[in-house]
Amino acid sequence: MRYDRRMTASKPSLALLRDLSDENVLLTLMDHSRLTRAELAVYTGLAKPTVAAAIRRLEELGLVFDTGERTTGRGGVGTYYALSAEVGVALAISIAPEGIAVEVVNTVGECQSRFVEPVTRPAAPAAVVRMLVKAVKAATAGIDGKHLRTAVVSAADPVDRNSGSLVHLPDAPFLLGALSPVKKLQPLIAGPIVVDNDVNWAARSEQATRAAAGGQLDDFVYLHLGEGLGCAVVTDGEVRRGHSGLAGEVAHLITTGSDGHAVTFTSIFEQLSLQQTESTAIDVHRLLARLDSTGGAELARTLARAICGVLSAAIAFCDPSAVVIGGTWGTAAPLLAELRRQAAILPRAIPVEVATAIGSPSLAGARTAAVDALRRDVLARATSAAL
Repeated sequence: MRYDRRMTASKPSLALLRDLSDENVLLTLMDHSRLTRAELAVYTGLAKPTVAAAIRRLEELGLVFDTGERTTGRGGVGTYYALSAEVGVALAISIAPEGIAVEVVNTVGECQSRFVEPVTRPAAPAAVVRMLVKAVKAATAGIDGKHLRTAVVSAADPVDRNSGSLVHLPDAPFLLGALSPVKKLQPLIAGPIVVDNDVNWAARSEQATRAAAGGQLDDFVYLHLGEGLGCAVVTDGEVRRGHSGLAGEVAHLITTGSDGHAVTFTSIFEQLSLQQTESTAIDVHRLLARLDSTGGAELARTLARAICGVLSAAIAFCDPSAVVIGGTWGTAAPLLAELRRQAAILPRAIPVEVATAIGSPSLAGARTAAVDALRRDVLARATSAAL
């Protein structure tokens, strides 16, 4: 067929160009607290008149405002613009044995307020519900409810991916029953609420931390070894939650016990007298103390053998490129060295790496997701208003 220049693709409509310009300006303001129109033109690559028109439209939508601040120095006076309060905020929430933490974050990723409510041990479901609501109200005091656009929750329990409710599995150390953060938070939050377990959020935080450092890890398992036991499965750069959301619940995997017989992973800590009183939670202080004691080398061999049993299952089903160890005791020097030695002689050897996201990786993962969700919400509102 003969080529005809009249058959070239049609040019984008003016409406589409306006939408793209508005989106570009919004995204740039999300990365900076305030900017002048001249600065926006530099950052976006748009012409100054295009930026001015986009600012005018976004001001009319209530998404951008004149801060009242002006540039100083030579040349013309520049006006600073920023995202308005109408853009709203997001909540990042952690429900964990040590307490409930609530952070209010903006589109720039800044934490505007934070409240932590300690959890009484052992945790009672009804009490945790009250603490959750109290913490959210305290962190958001003075903020109009319509500005609470979304919430992302990290929970130290299995999470049903369809309902967002916590799931009670046998021997779970942090028993909250079928607590539904979504139902409890819906009266307080204007938009969607996302819930996932803490280990999955920690794995996402690990990905982000490595990416920020110029690295990449798209296929790995993240094994959390703390008061509780958990695993996140990441393939092709995505956390895989499974049919019901319980992928990675490794506590009941069969492995090798302290006596050489087959036991569930969680049972070995009972065999070794490493559980907290009247709980299946691991006594981290006792475990670390024993690793540093006279019999520490034998304990490290026993624990590493049990962990490698879990890793063998993960390797068989997930084919990861590496295992990342997180939590409060899995990276203890004597244990880590023994774990690496045993992992290297498995039928399918695998490198064992230490988590690079430290501090509160689960909350950090939830925080990043909350900021991303808020940004998408702002862009969606700008687009829908233009229709």
